[in-house]
Amino acid sequence: MTRLDSTSVVYYAMLGHMLWIGDRTRQLGGAHVEYCRGIRNPIGLKCGPMLRGDDLIRLIDALDPAQEPGRLSLICRFGADKIEAALPPLIRAVKREGRKVLWVCDPMHGNTIKTATGYKTRPTERIASEIRSFFAVHRAEGTYAGGIHLEMTGKNVTECTGGARAISEGDLRNRYHTYCDPRLNAEQAIEVAFLVAELLKNERLAAPARPVEAAE
Repeated sequence: MTRLDSTSVVYYAMLGHMLWIGDRTRQLGGAHVEYCRGIRNPIGLKCGPMLRGDDLIRLIDALDPAQEPGRLSLICRFGADKIEAALPPLIRAVKREGRKVLWVCDPMHGNTIKTATGYKTRPTERIASEIRSFFAVHRAEGTYAGGIHLEMTGKNVTECTGGARAISEGDLRNRYHTYCDPRLNAEQAIEVAFLVAELLKNERLAAPARPVEAAE
């Protein structure tokens, strides 16, 4: 499903608009990075707690050598307990080298746990904590939080614990319908949306006022 566009004479992956490279498959010279180098789709790069600044810069240079706006998103998936230590060095490396990227928070994958009954789940309090830390780190580093990546559904599933209805580990078996990634249900997703809206509001209120130019 990779096709050559006859007008621009460049390759596109036709099965999706934005493709991303996983945290475990982002090796320089590896198949995923090599494939994404050759297509013009927007690309996401998952960044986990083991990624180092120098390696990130080399990946950016491989995937976005022309520094094309909108080409590369860095999707951060550290976990609530690791983000405050792992994210700042990456931001500083990108700033130091003058690279232009979009910073996106994935608060789902780094906060996955397995319960005693064998269910894979994601506590909503950990998800919320990583989102708050993501905004706080960017504020401290003088950069911008650019997006949020969530697994969610409008259905009334019981796959992630917590939320307004306080879904417990014992409740997971009631409507656990996923085969891979535990999803926020509709109510939990709305709670996350309100959290992000509040954080964005606080960012706007904390931003320094811009000087108003005098009219001629």
